[in-house]
Amino acid sequence: MASAKEIDKILPQTQCGECGYAGCRPYAEALAQGSAPIDRCPPGGLNTLRALASLLSVDPVPYEQSVKENTRTSSLAVIREAECVGCTKCIQACPVDAIVGSANLMHSVIAHECTGCGLCVEPCPVDCIDIMPQESNDYDTTLARARFHAKSVRQLREKQAKEQAYQQKRTLAASREDKKQDKLAKQDFILQALARSKAKQKT
Repeated sequence: MASAKEIDKILPQTQCGECGYAGCRPYAEALAQGSAPIDRCPPGGLNTLRALASLLSVDPVPYEQSVKENTRTSSLAVIREAECVGCTKCIQACPVDAIVGSANLMHSVIAHECTGCGLCVEPCPVDCIDIMPQESNDYDTTLARARFHAKSVRQLREKQAKEQAYQQKRTLAASREDKKQDKLAKQDFILQALARSKAKQKT
């Protein structure tokens, strides 16, 4: 049986998620486990279908018609920069970090690194991103794979850091509440002691 790494090398590394998985590697892992069919890669088209079929010893013929109908042509994201408001949402959505810019400043697509996945279009609040058809994609699949994994690791670390900060805040809040309750208990104890003392003096 082919490994996920071998299968991943065949996939186009668009990281578009159109296969129903979070990226090319997760789809490759599902294929390696036999839990996904070989016709789930629209940007890969017939070439990818046949390469997967050969590697996995699967007959591609039953899948060819649906793949022909669903194949997505090569494309490139283009930002109409004069309309960009610098919200950074496209930067966050790009799976391979192919968009550069800063908050409240114009953003630009690095053309030779864009995989044409289209994931930047939907989150754009001013609809200033066009997906332009291309004869072929010029991006480096090895670089796209590396940048996708690097971003995935970075996002995981950021998530873990946020969770850790949240837990620290909860712990600090709980500690403060404990100290507050302890202070109130001590004050109550003192007040009760004073009350008993006054009561004895009256008798």
